[in-house]
Parts: sequence; structure tokens; C-alpha cells
Amino acid sequence: MVEPVGNHYVVARPVYSENLFNEEHEKLHRYHKNFWDHLKLYFRCSPRRVKKIALGLFPITSWLPAYRFREWILSDIVSGINTGLVAVLQGLAYALLVNIPPGYGLYAAFFPVLVYFIFGTSRHISVGPFPVLSLMVGGAVVRLVPDDIAGNGTSTNTSAIDEERVMVAASVTFLSGVFQLLLGIFQFGFFVIYLSQSLISGFTTAAAIHVVVSQLKFMLQLPVPGFNEPLGIVYTLKSVFSQITKTNIADLVTSLVVLFIVFVVKEMNDRYKAKLPTPIPIELLVTVLAALLSHFLKFEEKFNVAVVGKLEEGFQSPVAPDVGVLQKCIGDAISIAIVGFAVAFSVAKVYSIKHDYPLDGNQELIAFGLGNIVGGSFKGFASSTALSRSGVQESTGGKTQIAGVISAVIVLIVILAIGFLLEPLQKSVLASLALGNLKGMLMQFKEVGVLWRKDKYDCVIWVVTFLAAIFLGLDIGLAAAVAFQLLTVVIRSQIPSCTVLANVGRSNVYRNRKDYTDIYEPEGVKIFRCASPIFFANIEFFREKLITAVGFNPLRVLRKRNKALRKIRKMLKKGELHVTPKGLICTANHIHESDDELDNNSIEELDQPTNVADLPIQINWGADLPLGITVPRVNIHSIILDFSSVSFLDFSAMRVLQKTLKEFVRINIDIYIAGAHEGFLDKLERCAFFDEEIKPSMFFLTIHDAVLHILLKKDIASSPKLKLTKVTLRFPSFTTVLPYITHRYPSMLYIASCDLSSMSLFKKRRVTAMTISSSPAMGCAAGSARTEEAAHNPDRPLAPDSALQELLREAELPSSLE
Repeated sequence: MVEPVGNHYVVARPVYSENLFNEEHEKLHRYHKNFWDHLKLYFRCSPRRVKKIALGLFPITSWLPAYRFREWILSDIVSGINTGLVAVLQGLAYALLVNIPPGYGLYAAFFPVLVYFIFGTSRHISVGPFPVLSLMVGGAVVRLVPDDIAGNGTSTNTSAIDEERVMVAASVTFLSGVFQLLLGIFQFGFFVIYLSQSLISGFTTAAAIHVVVSQLKFMLQLPVPGFNEPLGIVYTLKSVFSQITKTNIADLVTSLVVLFIVFVVKEMNDRYKAKLPTPIPIELLVTVLAALLSHFLKFEEKFNVAVVGKLEEGFQSPVAPDVGVLQKCIGDAISIAIVGFAVAFSVAKVYSIKHDYPLDGNQELIAFGLGNIVGGSFKGFASSTALSRSGVQESTGGKTQIAGVISAVIVLIVILAIGFLLEPLQKSVLASLALGNLKGMLMQFKEVGVLWRKDKYDCVIWVVTFLAAIFLGLDIGLAAAVAFQLLTVVIRSQIPSCTVLANVGRSNVYRNRKDYTDIYEPEGVKIFRCASPIFFANIEFFREKLITAVGFNPLRVLRKRNKALRKIRKMLKKGELHVTPKGLICTANHIHESDDELDNNSIEELDQPTNVADLPIQINWGADLPLGITVPRVNIHSIILDFSSVSFLDFSAMRVLQKTLKEFVRINIDIYIAGAHEGFLDKLERCAFFDEEIKPSMFFLTIHDAVLHILLKKDIASSPKLKLTKVTLRFPSFTTVLPYITHRYPSMLYIASCDLSSMSLFKKRRVTAMTISSSPAMGCAAGSARTEEAAHNPDRPLAPDSALQELLREAELPSSLE
């Protein structure tokens, strides 16, 4: 029963152990599905399930029939045109990162868009080349087809090298698509959770640095070979600076001018985006102007600049991937598949939250997987999404993937009809355009300071990921970063936060005893909380913290007691000890026995429970023992373990926990576990955790239930500070007194006690504890109260029942006090 009274509440219920609560409320023993049950359910076939799978596999069937043609079509057309122009330029530019002719970047900007239109669930991302993925594909290309292959006699011209590289890029893309498709089919979309935001940020920042370094050879027009190996970025910079005197000044000046213009205009777009109807298409304007200047001023002839060259019109026939290449680039394909999906899903999630529509991670994997399979078959390279391009599509009014189809039409027009117009464009311009889109990733350096202030673990993950990706390469660096991130999780779990709790404000609230002054700690009770799962790696740490909290090692105390009992038996046998009404009296003048003699028995015997059945007197370990016998004092009788934050307990930890609890039980300390999650008790029973010493009755619903149970069981009123007086109250309605009590003592909180509809009142002064039991059938209530008689006013002790008398007198309720 819960009764709100003002800003307080009254709770009336019994003290519940887990077993008592389950019995009283008739807990259902539900069948929990195992792995095979889930597998059967997943492959179950029914007309309804087939329809659901079909609709899920083709999301277009859900949103296209609901398309608001008149409202959205114009916005999608405008957005698609703008996005298509950006996609064309980025496709050409990012092809340079893959180390293949620029024209193949148009295929990567075309086919994946069409596939995603049918299978994708995001309405706003722009699918196509992404600089990080392009660089990762380029790393595999350079490793399998190095720049110096012409010197080996197998390929004698640049076109042959380009053909081999295109085939490698297509094969890697195809394999990464297969991995993404399999992950989506088997519902592994959740794996993206293992790539934290800090890891992705550090990785993409490092990739941006790699992009900058890789584009230097195009900006300076230097013959720099590719280095896809650890410390490859160092070797690339060494090669660049060793040839710096051979720089083509025309390409360098062009690159710097283009970079300056692009950065300035992009900054204007960001600053005045609220006033501009659409962002200024600076990439398009720069490209058109640069191509015109290069063509009419004959830059290639006069300054020997590198240009895009002839772009093949139309599409090439699809090809099967090279099996030999597939065997050599499995690791690259896995990395590309994971990074591509993680980046795309992160961007898509931003827009799905902003525009309030669902996103399916597994379906996204299928969409990108099929897109890369189709793109790789037509000699494209890996696709994902770019934040800048997706930003253009969304900010220019794109509502659905109709805008993506329109952008693909723009790319198609370039491929089929007007690609020749880009032939005189300098490669240094494309390189500068690629760098111009890296501003967002490079600005992520600012996150380091923010993370250091907010979460040092995340900051360390960012820095380690960045350094690993910079110096080990993107593929090995990603693997190392994921391993390090998981290691930090293990470390944080291995060193959990363990605290000793106390009652705050005489309520049912328990917090860290170090954080509050108004606390109440029941005499002889320790409340210990572990805020972490307990498993094989941290169980010893948990044990050490528990021993530190209670102030003694139970195993050492047990062994000392067993040694003392053995010594007492020997002294009784020799007549050196005598039993008196006051206890054991030693009559020997000098007692000395070495520990070596006591340790002759096996450790197993010393670890057994103390047995005093054969002794003529009960041993009080808390009292003074005979001369020559010393045993560590134990000043607690109960330990409550708060397991509310323990999400799981593995079998190895379970064995150690059982052993630790038995050590406490064998020295007569009661153990209670509170707040264990549902199913915890069942798992312990399945694992044979319980026996004669460790019983299920030690589990309680909450910490407060366990505390009240201990108070009642140990009868704390026998303490010299407290006196228990039982009273019987009679009044017409028990509930009539509750609002008055709350008004009279507003700091009180009424908590469940031992009987049905009973309550305990805790107050900081005068009434330490009051228990009231109501019986509707009898029309009366009975209760008991404990008061600290002289704790606060030694000159005028408070009678044990005076608090109740005063309360009822002021309430003017008919009552009797016995």
C-alpha cells in the first residue's frame, strides 16, 4: 500500500526476502528461450513473416507509396541536382586516393546510389565515395600493384598498371560488400556499438591526415610511390621532401589558390547558411573555371601540369572479381566493410533523429553490401557516405532518396555525354577539392581537450586510435584501436567502484557513507556495494575490497579460532584451564606453544567451521580469552552485499564468491544479498551455488528489507543505548493517524516492517524506530517503539512510550496505551 501525503509518501508492506516475495506474489516460472529457440524462431516461415521480411528487405515499398509528390518533388529535384554536381567532383577527386584513373570514381558515385534507393532505410544520406574508404582501398591497391611494377617486365606501360589497379580496387570492393551483406543477413548490425564515438573520431581524423599526405604528390606533381605498411606516412613524407626541389610550381600555385577559395567560401556558407537560399556550389564553380583556364591557356603544354585526361564514355561490362586478389585482401575488405558501415550509420542516425523516422542497422548493412557488390562488379570502388555531401542533400531540401536518384542522373549525364569537358582539368585541382572537404574531420582535434575534461578514458582512446592509425596504417591501426578500446572496458570492469553504504536521513535511502553527514549505520552491520559485473578478472579485487571494508580477513580469523580451539582442548586436557561461571580460568603459570606446532595439522582442517560441541562451555570470541590465546576481534555480525549494479556473475567468480561467503559464515557472520536482478537467483541454483551454509534465504528484495530483518533478528534493542517498549494502540481507523504523523513529523519516511500492512518510522531524534501493525478485522493497531532515552537530553530522560503518548494526545485520537 502506498499513500501520498503532501510531498511525502507512506509505504506499508512486509519485510521481503526474495523467496518470501516470490511466494506471496506467486511469481511465474517462465520458460526462457535458449539459442536454439531463437534460431528456430528466426527461420520460422509463415505468410505473415514472409510479408514482413519482404517489406523489411525492400523499404522502398513502405515510403514510396506515401510519397507526397506535389509537396516534395521540387525540393528533391533541386537537392538532387546540387548533390549530383558535388558527387561528380568528389568521385573524380577520391579516385586519386584509390590510385586509379579519375573516371572510375564516377562509377562509384552512380551504382551504389541506385541500389541504396531500393534497399536503404535512410532518407537523407548521400551514398557514394568517402575519402577514408577510398584511402583504405588505395592502400590495398598500392600493396598488390606497386608503382615500380613496370620495372619487373610484366607490365610495360601505365595503362596496364591502371587496369590491374582498377581490378584490385573492384575486387576489394566486391569482397567488402559480401562481408557487409553477410553481416546484415545474420543480424550483426549491432557490432557498430563496439566502435565508440571517440574511436571513430580519432580514426577519421587520422585518415584525414593520411588523405592530406597522399594528395601532396598531386599538388606538387612528384613521383611518390605508395607505402601501405606501418610507418608508411613517414616514408611518404620522406619521399616528398627528398624531391621537393622538383615541384611543379604551376600545380602548387593552382592548388593553393583553389584551397584558399574553397575554404573561404565554405566558411561563408557555414556562417550565413540561415540567409542563403542554398549553399554556394563553390566546387562546381572552381572546377568549371579551372577547366576553362587549363583548356584555353594550354596549361598542360606550357607548364607540363598533370590533367585528368580522356574519360571513357559509357559503362564497361561487369566483371567477376579476381580470386587471387580476394585471397590477399581479406583483412582489407573486413576493415573497409566495418568502417564504411560505421561512418554511414553514424551519419544516417543523425538525420533519422532529426527528422524522426526509424533506421534499421541490419538493413543498412544489406543495402551497402549490395551497393558495393554491384559497384565492384562495374569496376567502381567502395562507397559509404560523406558528411559534406549528405549535408548538401539535406540542407538543399532533400526529403527522400528521390534526391539520390536525381543525383545519380546527373552523374549518368557526365558519364554518357559531357565527361570530355573535364579532360583538361588539372589533377591538382581535384586534390585540392578533396582536401577542401576534410575541414570537418580535421577540426575534430578540438575534441581532445573536451574529452580530457569530461572522460579521460575516452580521451585516451581517441589519442591511441589516432596514433595507431597514423603510424600503423588504417587497417592495422583500426584493429589495434578496437583491441585497446575493449581493453579499457576490461580494465574499468576489472577495477570496479566498491563503496560502503549507510542509511541517509533515517529513510530507505542508502548512499556512500563518505558523502553525507546525516547517516545511520546499524550497529554491527556493514553494507557493501559493487557497481560492476563480477567475473573472473575482477573477483579477486572484489574480495580484497570486501575484506578491507569489514576490517579483517575471515579466513585468517577462522584459522586463528580453530587453532585457539585446539589449544583450549589441550589446556583442558592438561588441567591448565578450568570452567567457572565466569568463563575459562587459566591456572598455568606460563603458557607457550609455538605456531609451528599448531600448524602441524593440514590447512584444510583449519578452514573447516569451528566445532565447540565437545567443549563444556560456549566460547565467546568477543570476550577476553585465557592467557596465551589470542584471536582477532570481529566487531560485526552481518554483511549486506548490494548487488543491484551486478548485471552478471560468471562461473569462475561464482566459485570464489561462494568460498568467500562461506568463510564469513563460518565465523558466525550473517551474509545477505540485496537487489539482485531477476534471474540471478535462478542462475545460482542451476550452478549449485547453495548448500547447508549458503542458502537462498540470504537474498532480500532491497537493502532496507535486509536491514530491517537484521534489526528484528538480532534484537538491537538489547543494546545498552536502546530500550524496546511494546505498546498497543487502539483507535477507530489506522489510516487516520498517518496524515497527522506525516504532518507532525515531516522529516519521517514510512517504510515497511515485518507484518502485513506494517510500518517502521525512523526519526533522527527521540523516536529511533517505531513499528505499527494494523489489523482491519480487529479495528486496532499494535506497535513497538525504541527511543534513545538520554542520548539528546540526559537531564530529562524520555520515557520509552512518551513519544507515542504525545503523538496520540496531540492528534486527539481515541486510544489506549497498555
